[in-house]
Amino acid sequence: MRVFRSSSFREVMTKVTNILETKQLSIQFGGHVAVNEVDFFVAEKEFKSIIGPNGAGKTTFFNLLSGQLTPTKGKIFLKGEDITSLSSPIRTRKGIGRSFQITNVFPNLTVLENVRLAVQSQMGIRYQMLFHFKKYKNVLEKSHELLRLVLLEEKVNALAKNLAHGEKRKLEIAMLLALETEILLLDEPTAGMSLEEVPAILEVIRKIKEEGKKTIILIEHKMDMILDLSDSVTVLFNGTLLADGTPQEIMENETVQTAYLGGLHNGHSA
Repeated sequence: MRVFRSSSFREVMTKVTNILETKQLSIQFGGHVAVNEVDFFVAEKEFKSIIGPNGAGKTTFFNLLSGQLTPTKGKIFLKGEDITSLSSPIRTRKGIGRSFQITNVFPNLTVLENVRLAVQSQMGIRYQMLFHFKKYKNVLEKSHELLRLVLLEEKVNALAKNLAHGEKRKLEIAMLLALETEILLLDEPTAGMSLEEVPAILEVIRKIKEEGKKTIILIEHKMDMILDLSDSVTVLFNGTLLADGTPQEIMENETVQTAYLGGLHNGHSA
């Protein structure tokens, strides 16, 4: 299958530095090829979305990028360095942060404690029995700054288990930001949310983008969100890279429309 990449899109991308790139990236489970020779790239500070029908290989591809899975073949490069064989924790230290479809917070800790522990971890501060955490003024300041960014500052003393689902997603993003990674892999951040909760998480992601400090790669169901936020869009289909271009180019591409976008126009998921 010929991959669609518009000439205008290629010209723009050759003028910027790719922070993350894959070459012929593949993974096979038994006889099933879940990701098939995908050549992917994202520029520094770019907002790129990955779409495709259910079973297209999107989350599996994320698992390869973040180190949860090891590819059958192919390479992954971070700033030109081959990181294919590196573990997930090492990739995080090198700058790749990952959120998951299912929230991953400490339910019996407060909102502030969740973020504070993530900040302490990033700063390399270990727990000391005789030294109260309030002595670490910079940790608290950073924690409150992150909670303001994700619109949770009024919930600092609430237990994480008592938060609404959308608030838990915002807390998870704050914890991810605390790691100060250059790249954010956001896997369906609005998954499981009510319609009323989506605008708040959208505002948080927009604020992160507008700060201009992060490279963001997003898997998301909602096409209106993708079209509004994305600089570029990659389409996966049956584990294969089908197209890569600007949101407008992707929407107008006949191959993509035939394979997938007809369902999107009817409100179905990515």
